[in-house]
Amino acid sequence: MKKLFPAYVRVPVLFFIAAFTLEFFIDSGSKPAFIEYPMVSLFLLFFAFLLVAIEIAVSAVDNVTYHLLSPEEKMELAAKEDVPEVSISDRIWYKKMMQMLTKSKPMDSEGELLLDHDYDGIKELDNDLPPWWKYLFIFSVIWGVAYFVHFEMLGGDDQEMELQQEMAKAKIDLEEYKKTAPDLMNADNVTLLADASSLAKGKAIYETNCVACHKADGGGQIGPNLTDAHWILGGGIKNVYHTLMEGGRDGKGMVAWKSILKPTEIQQLGSYVLSLQGTNPVDGKGPEGEIWKDENAPAKVDSTGTPAVEVSPDVAANN
Repeated sequence: MKKLFPAYVRVPVLFFIAAFTLEFFIDSGSKPAFIEYPMVSLFLLFFAFLLVAIEIAVSAVDNVTYHLLSPEEKMELAAKEDVPEVSISDRIWYKKMMQMLTKSKPMDSEGELLLDHDYDGIKELDNDLPPWWKYLFIFSVIWGVAYFVHFEMLGGDDQEMELQQEMAKAKIDLEEYKKTAPDLMNADNVTLLADASSLAKGKAIYETNCVACHKADGGGQIGPNLTDAHWILGGGIKNVYHTLMEGGRDGKGMVAWKSILKPTEIQQLGSYVLSLQGTNPVDGKGPEGEIWKDENAPAKVDSTGTPAVEVSPDVAANN
């Protein structure tokens, strides 16, 4: 029967629509989905095979239906379609392909295939299974055996295991990304900066935002002295970073700078503030808070290897 589009147009169009749809919905990164995921390639091959099989089946049904028509019906059909009756010789390549895939006998040889079975006037033909069906069955058996050996005997990774591996890898990649993504920094992973460029940037931020309360030299005015060893909310880069981010004590402490400065800028500012330790500015404000000690710092030892005894500033002054 006449179709709006021939088979050699329908099959490629449907195939590429399916391939494009898979590529659109499957996230495969920079690689095509059928390369990144072998199962996609297998599905596309099966889909292409299915399209060809459907075209063959439809063509066979149309051919049988056409031969069952009476001469008058054939003429009427040809007139309705406004095309002359197409002979087999006009489609030799198609006929050869059909013969290769189906190995079917011509209609005029039907008597040679007729069996003795007769069920209420319905007779049976001794047609062999078409080669495409046999090949598909053999391929399915081989695929099933390979699947069983790979996953059940050799312990291949199934979909759940692959998902767990990808999640673990994604977690590692995220942690690595956080190390190099400063704007994802927090008080737990912040580090002290000591390079001149970062300290210069921190000084510029300090002179713009902090001198009104802490003086230009860090000696303290409204805010506490930043150059001594006493800290109200703890010293060290992690505590200073947290204080700058979240602000000081409620009602009388410093404002939270997290809505004004970026995490990288707060890291630079905190590093600069800590660089002021021990500078002893003129007219520095008196100590506030407690002396902060880094519990994670390695213990100091003298030349003999004996742990050194720390002496408070007051005791050292009296001696």
